[in-house]
Amino acid sequence: MKKILQLIAVLAALSNFLAAPALAQQAGPSAAPTSTIETRALPSLASAPAFDAQKSTNAYLRQVSGAARERSDAYFEGGYALLFVDAFYVIAVSGILLWFRISARMRDFAKAQTRSRFWQVPIYVALYIPLTAVMSLPLTIYEGYFREKSYGLMNQTFSAWLIDQTIELGITIAAGLFVITLVYSAIRRAGRTWWIWGAAIVTFFLVIAIVVSPVFIAPLFNHYSPLPQSPLRSDILSLARANGVPADNVYLVDASRQSDRISANVSGFLGTTRVSLNDNLLHKATHDEVLAVLGHEMGHYVMDHATRLLLLNALVFLAAFAFVNWGFGVLTNVFGGNWDVRTIDDPAGLPVLAALATIFFLLATPVTNTITRTTEIQADMFGVNAVRKPDAFSTVVLKLSNYRKLDPTPWEEAIFYDHPSGRTRLWEVMRWKAEHLNDPDIKAGPVSPQ
Repeated sequence: MKKILQLIAVLAALSNFLAAPALAQQAGPSAAPTSTIETRALPSLASAPAFDAQKSTNAYLRQVSGAARERSDAYFEGGYALLFVDAFYVIAVSGILLWFRISARMRDFAKAQTRSRFWQVPIYVALYIPLTAVMSLPLTIYEGYFREKSYGLMNQTFSAWLIDQTIELGITIAAGLFVITLVYSAIRRAGRTWWIWGAAIVTFFLVIAIVVSPVFIAPLFNHYSPLPQSPLRSDILSLARANGVPADNVYLVDASRQSDRISANVSGFLGTTRVSLNDNLLHKATHDEVLAVLGHEMGHYVMDHATRLLLLNALVFLAAFAFVNWGFGVLTNVFGGNWDVRTIDDPAGLPVLAALATIFFLLATPVTNTITRTTEIQADMFGVNAVRKPDAFSTVVLKLSNYRKLDPTPWEEAIFYDHPSGRTRLWEVMRWKAEHLNDPDIKAGPVSPQ
């Protein structure tokens, strides 16, 4: 379920306007990178006279150490600073557009093209999104390409990466024209309650994105083909049938063209459900590890996490729009004359909304991360119960180790982690294993890598 919602390239449509994190399930190109670290099988801890879940957790964690652990920690900890850098960048870009009255001139241009206030908004947005994308390009190139390349997480050439970014920008412009125009229409029609309708519009847009993304958006970045007939395919479909996932095919994604990340997902909604795994997962993981990953992803579907995330994030959006509505009044009362922006229905005020939304979502990071992280913990538990391969799940956690710090402090995890940390996940499944030692399939111990 990872990018149903890291979902969606389409959510980028809100761009600087919402500055909101996707309701991520992070499937597809932005799924979490994986480690190239070779993991070795642990001794059969289940057969030990006294199995200790904590000692087993620590034993797994020791499999990644030294330079590999330092690189993993450095990569993830760098993301802490980038949260603030990204926010500052959006605010700075918004400030330039406002203080130099660039935004006001774009508004005036839109007015010169049509007298319709409705159509003035998409004209303004068609200028705003490409301009802010160009102004943000240096940071985008550093974060999206050079930083990833320096950590060995990027397989693409710069030109291939730039093509993907151009496609994403096109999606952003198309969706932004639609969503932002509707929001400004709500501002004009609903008056003081516009922020309620604005949150509803964004939530409705997410529903559309969930439906169309697997079928129309994801294939723009990667090729999807049916997984060839094999015991693995049969076992994946059997797992799907056993858990009520309405999928009759498994799709293979050529994610290796972009990176070495491994991922899988059960995406879609209202008849667009599909089970997908990328070629990196197929080639880097064992049979049982693939099933462990798919069990987790099917857990998202079976427990209807898409709806849960939509509802909880709808509340976050509601709070965000209320904050933006309040903040706009405060700022324009003081600086509106300098910016030539005085009313909230003026599209020239979009940079103000973008800056305020950025501030809100930066402050709300612990809340939005907790919403997603608790959902991921539930999927972990579903997966280990459905697949019953705790050691296979644990070795997958280690293979994901170079994108996320394995053993953070509790405060780090609470604030910065949108997925459980490696330690948390290992502890969960080892605790599960401790409670199932008398089960014949668990007593056998960990499966050796194939």
